[in-house]
Amino acid sequence: MFSIVVAMRANPFALGLPSRRRPRPFALVVYGVTGDLTRKKLIPSLFSLFREGSFDEFRIIGFARRPWTDHSFRDVVNAALDEAAAPADERDVFLQACSYIASDFDDSAGYRRLAELVDPAADLIHYLSTPPDRYEVITARIGEAGLAKRPGAVSRIVVEKPFGRDGRSAKVLNDAIAERFDEESVYRIDHYLGKETVQNIAVLRFGNGIFEPVWNNRYVDYVEITVAESVGVGSRAGYYEGSGAFKDMVQNHLMQLLALTAMEPPSSLRADAIRTEKVKVFRSLRPMDEAAIDAYTVRGRYTEGFVDGERVPSYLQEAGVAPDSKIETFAALCLRLDSWRWSGVPFILRTGKRLSRRLSEIAVHFKKPPLDFFPHGTNDSNSLVFRIQPDEGLTLYLNTKLPGLNDRSRAVSMDFLYGTGFGSPSPDAYERLLLDAIVGDGTLYTRRDEVEASWAFADPIRQAWDAGISPLREYKSGTSGPDEAAGLPRTFGRTWRRL
Repeated sequence: MFSIVVAMRANPFALGLPSRRRPRPFALVVYGVTGDLTRKKLIPSLFSLFREGSFDEFRIIGFARRPWTDHSFRDVVNAALDEAAAPADERDVFLQACSYIASDFDDSAGYRRLAELVDPAADLIHYLSTPPDRYEVITARIGEAGLAKRPGAVSRIVVEKPFGRDGRSAKVLNDAIAERFDEESVYRIDHYLGKETVQNIAVLRFGNGIFEPVWNNRYVDYVEITVAESVGVGSRAGYYEGSGAFKDMVQNHLMQLLALTAMEPPSSLRADAIRTEKVKVFRSLRPMDEAAIDAYTVRGRYTEGFVDGERVPSYLQEAGVAPDSKIETFAALCLRLDSWRWSGVPFILRTGKRLSRRLSEIAVHFKKPPLDFFPHGTNDSNSLVFRIQPDEGLTLYLNTKLPGLNDRSRAVSMDFLYGTGFGSPSPDAYERLLLDAIVGDGTLYTRRDEVEASWAFADPIRQAWDAGISPLREYKSGTSGPDEAAGLPRTFGRTWRRL
């Protein structure tokens, strides 16, 4: 028995991760605490962090219009923990740290009561879980109450997406927040950045000497980013009618995945160093004129069909959707980066609702060898796939010889799953993001110039679509989207991975 071990050089990019500080005593105020996000995500994530010992001196304050009391709010929190099947131990301690303020968002009296409730020496985190049209007034009232910049203690603000409806409104909102908070205190949340596989992109690239040398246009053929959902719009039709798939997913989630995949190595793993490299990616995106938008973008809308064996309605039949709606539920586009590293490499992105299955992944397809020595059998190009959801993990596809006395080859996969690889499930994305906001680590949050650079690229596409460029295609629910979307990778002789 013998073995061959090939030792690679260590990666020179060994700067280490920033050390995580122990949180100071803090109060987290959730504005719009009566919404689904609090019940489904924020409360279970905060309780999980508390049970793990991530913090001990804290207060959670709900702020909304409903005439609740501290007692009734704690009942709601307890019910949310029941719904999340959270353990019963230590709940009493957690619940006692929960308080509630009943107030309209534009009522200064509510913010004065909040100022009296918060310990002046404790850090203060404002979490805006409200409709976007309330962000400006809430921020203004926070500042008027002296809760934005506090002597002797930190004050941060966490803002949920969507951050603006377009570039102009995003800038207006940024300006309004900047009047009250310094940029380093503003945390614009994108929950995709909290997922383990997304965080692992940087570790895989910059923590392994074998990948970074081939992460460029000399070796990469094309990159494919997919975020597919099997569900329809459900109860979110009111919001979706004003956004569509492009604003809801492409302008933020998919653009962030693109930036992490394509960015240059940062000077360190500190928040601003990483975010600076992401901004460079957005600024290197080749602008698309109307001809390019017509040729390299596809938008669609789902019709009736079957998903998981169940008949589902069309988008126009969903409650709250206008009968003459022109909003897309599917978006696909082929992008180019005018950068030294990625010149000539297509990046194809797609997202949609009521597709055949739920899937989020990034697939980096490598070029084939210059000579095909093994014509008998499959000789697919190598690819590395980041599986974001479900079954978080990585898959590397390689070609290998089939057993036997012939020279036939076949593609095989090398798989890594977080659930089995480490023996424990990955934490929810909101756990990581909430803890980062509490300790003041903005790495996984978006910076002002990121948001505005992303909108600068996205706005012309949205405007062209609204003007009728790239017709709205229809696709049956339960399929992989409009037939025309298959044509995007075919323009350079490739295909999508199967949904």
